[in-house]
Amino acid sequence: MDNSSFVTIAHHTKEKIMYLLQMAEEFEKCPNRKLLDGRIVATLFFEPSTRTRLSFETAANRLGAKVIGFADPKVTSGTKGETLKDTIMMVSNYADIIVMRHYLEGAARYASEIAPVPIVNAGDGSNQHPSQTMLDLYSIYKTQGTLENLNIFMVGDLKYGRTVHSLLMAMRHFNPTFHFIAPESLAMPNEYKKFCQQNNLEFTEHTELDKEVISNADILYMTRVQKERFTDLMEYERVKDSFLLNNAMLELTKPNMRILHPLPRVNEIAYDVDDNPKAYYFQQAKNGLYAREAILCDVLGITLDDIKR
Repeated sequence: MDNSSFVTIAHHTKEKIMYLLQMAEEFEKCPNRKLLDGRIVATLFFEPSTRTRLSFETAANRLGAKVIGFADPKVTSGTKGETLKDTIMMVSNYADIIVMRHYLEGAARYASEIAPVPIVNAGDGSNQHPSQTMLDLYSIYKTQGTLENLNIFMVGDLKYGRTVHSLLMAMRHFNPTFHFIAPESLAMPNEYKKFCQQNNLEFTEHTELDKEVISNADILYMTRVQKERFTDLMEYERVKDSFLLNNAMLELTKPNMRILHPLPRVNEIAYDVDDNPKAYYFQQAKNGLYAREAILCDVLGITLDDIKR
């Protein structure tokens, strides 16, 4: 096991999070730095991805690394019965770091325990998505000027949404007030509500999305209902259109409020919101490049001082 793996945000200190955000800020000033020249980054995506995979691969390329890997597990020896362990051990022979997305919760943790090279969790089932959390934190910091004492509204699929789970855990350092807006069947799981209670984080729950409810939001974090997590498609059909954010619903929101979304969106944000200055989800995705450059460098032992040289 390589202890520098980036599997969860849960164990990161406040100082470590702010350090990574400083690194991301430096990369935004100048993304092209040959800090990983001669390194090999393997991207193993057992689940579909657009932004996460492409931003990691772009980050590696801008840092001077070479990229190997796959975006479709059907083209790998997994279709012949090769186990995850054997795949990880084999790829470790060729790469200096493995970025992995997997459909099983805990797969990244397992990989980090057996791999001789660092593992970066690019999403494991409905569990966590820590690299998304770093770009979310960077986006919040850029738009609000702080991470402290914010009203953060999480909307949509809070049961299966790994992005909201990771963000909630990371924000424990910054005294947020959470508002969870979801249908009852997609409510924030009890384990994360207990996490809030254990860390003295205030939260309230709502089952309706309306302009009065979100009027005091600093961050409105929208999520899609994740069809691929449902075993009962009838239940998915029942809840898939639960919430739709449109421009009219933003009339009472604060000037500083920004709308985030990990993307892809399906039908939870109307297209008329895209031109609203409070919409920030496309810039948020762009911030993923800088956050993931920071993660790759940090995991491979490149420091903030190295970046600034």
